[in-house]
Amino acid sequence: MRLEDLRECVQKGLDSVKQEKTEIEVFASWNELITMRLNYTSDIPSGGLQEPKSSQFSGIAVSSAFSNKGKTSLGFGSQANELRPRGVKEAFRKAKRGRFYDPDFRSLPSPMGNPTLVDYHDPTVLDISDKETVDLGWKALEGALRAFREAGIKESIIVGGDVCILKELVAIKSTTGIDTFDISTILTAAITTMVEKEGVKGTGWATSTKLAGFDPALAGREAALSAIRTIGGRRLPPGRYEVVFGSQPITDMMANVIAPSLSLATVNASNTPFLGKLGQRITSPNLNIYDDGSLPGQIGSKKVTCEGLPTGRTDLVQEGTLVGFLANHYLGRKFSSNVATFVPRNGFRFHGLGRTYEMQAGVFPTNLVLEGRQEVTTEELFRGIREGVYIGRIWYTYPINGLAAGDFTSTVIGDSFLIKDGQISTPLKPNAVRINDNINRVLQNIVSVGREKKAIQVWSAEEAVIAPEIRVEGVRLDSIAAGTA
Repeated sequence: MRLEDLRECVQKGLDSVKQEKTEIEVFASWNELITMRLNYTSDIPSGGLQEPKSSQFSGIAVSSAFSNKGKTSLGFGSQANELRPRGVKEAFRKAKRGRFYDPDFRSLPSPMGNPTLVDYHDPTVLDISDKETVDLGWKALEGALRAFREAGIKESIIVGGDVCILKELVAIKSTTGIDTFDISTILTAAITTMVEKEGVKGTGWATSTKLAGFDPALAGREAALSAIRTIGGRRLPPGRYEVVFGSQPITDMMANVIAPSLSLATVNASNTPFLGKLGQRITSPNLNIYDDGSLPGQIGSKKVTCEGLPTGRTDLVQEGTLVGFLANHYLGRKFSSNVATFVPRNGFRFHGLGRTYEMQAGVFPTNLVLEGRQEVTTEELFRGIREGVYIGRIWYTYPINGLAAGDFTSTVIGDSFLIKDGQISTPLKPNAVRINDNINRVLQNIVSVGREKKAIQVWSAEEAVIAPEIRVEGVRLDSIAAGTA
């Protein structure tokens, strides 16, 4: 698909329906997701790498505002696999047929400044060959197997995970003056290894927006080494512990609990633990959180949102105080006042497989960054912990009792260790410990924030979290009975 085809589609499509004398926005998207799935087992004959899969999605969406007797109704319609004016006409008919009155709707988005991020995609990724694509998968597998061979481990090995390439093209044009486009390329590797007879698991990641900076072999090696390090893990009695969270657990908690709570979408639903707390302290004073979709080289970065507005930085927490929320145009207009303004930098149509024409713009993060007002080295992060836990990987993190309550649970599945007298000591047995705590308590009990950060993407998410290691006191850890994980 050529970008010129999408731009011509929205231009001619808008021309074909704008005689309707109403506000109209035409959005067109084309995505391709290529997946190389690793499937290696040392003790059972296997191909090691499954046949690569390619999924393509394209279509048109139309949003319209219809005025009648002083009231405005909003309509939305979409059409799959049709990038011609007749597709726009059909989507417009659906929007008109399904319109509804919304007293909070003000208008469709209008131009708002110029993007700071341009020409950030990699043309070589758009034109990558089949051979180059498959080679990326083999590199990830070889990176893992080489690390196992170096450690003398040749049996009971399982290597899984995905190496993915996502290509996105979007074009947007409206009667309110929006006329823009975007191209993005994302490469990711998420590799999991197991030494089955030892009952251990390890993980590794690699992300990039450009082929030249992408190293899936390093992700495979990291996954193997993390599994090797946790051989001989022990169980842990329940209690409250001083915990150092690695970058992946911070990412998982951000993506599944914290970031949704910092969105105007959950404010609108009164389903956030931070409701009514704007301007109040919600975390340790040593924590800053912001979202920035214009960071060069980060996989969550975009030139414009799916509403055609420039991306940029939105401060959420400054020195522990809640100062902002993620917003799209609709909710930004609804909640902005003389007291607070919410700039719409996060109106996206993400669905885990790229930007989609099938939905209206919701509220999504881009690159979430956590940093300390004062940051420390890794050595300083562990200093003074007599008995604690380093948690390196969690999964199935989700709120319980509703997001607003702040309670959440998560299972520790690997890359985790006991801490003794400020040093990493015995490995923690995978799938033997569950975190059961409250996110408000975790955020308030932050002791220190590490200096080194890593960009990580959680499963089926478009955003990235640029996360440090963070030390928290008094985290509730419960034992999982053997055989129940």
